[in-house]
Amino acid sequence: MPVPKGTSLDPDRTRATLLSSATAILYERGLDGVGVAELCRAVGASKETLYRHFGSKDGLVEAVLEARSDRVVQWLTDAVEAAGPDPRAQLAAVFDTLRDWYQEPGFRGCAIVNAATQRHVPPARAVADRHLARYRRLLTDLAERAGVREPALRGRQLLILLEGATVVADHHDPDGRAAEDAKQAALALLAVQGA
Repeated sequence: MPVPKGTSLDPDRTRATLLSSATAILYERGLDGVGVAELCRAVGASKETLYRHFGSKDGLVEAVLEARSDRVVQWLTDAVEAAGPDPRAQLAAVFDTLRDWYQEPGFRGCAIVNAATQRHVPPARAVADRHLARYRRLLTDLAERAGVREPALRGRQLLILLEGATVVADHHDPDGRAAEDAKQAALALLAVQGA
């Protein structure tokens, strides 16, 4: 990205700008849908700038996916906290938040899982593993607060519902009910006291 002569560079701002621009492009086109030269043109940076900040395209991909994971997990955590102390209301809030996301223009599923599916190797696979583990912790904590037996198992089951709803919303949801259907199944699962 051209900098007027005499302007001091702000590495943090440059990195943030690159991340923001690359996030949108990679989500829309996929990891292999854009090469490094095209990506640099699209984000307004030279290859040298990209490599200086991220080391490689894989380094950029990892940074994009990590930042997205942080945002999404915080977004769902905020929804849980805003729902009040009742675990059922908290769980409903997770799926209501997802429903709103699924309805956004340009929704293409979970960027992190999409990346890991496209490239079943690090860094995408490693970031997806950490991301899903964070979701699972959030859901397991919710199951513990609900007092269910075997909350770790229940958290895993809730994760499967969450991820399944996201895939269905992206690929086969003609009536737009994936989040609502998953929410009803999740609430029923939370009510079951046995394993």
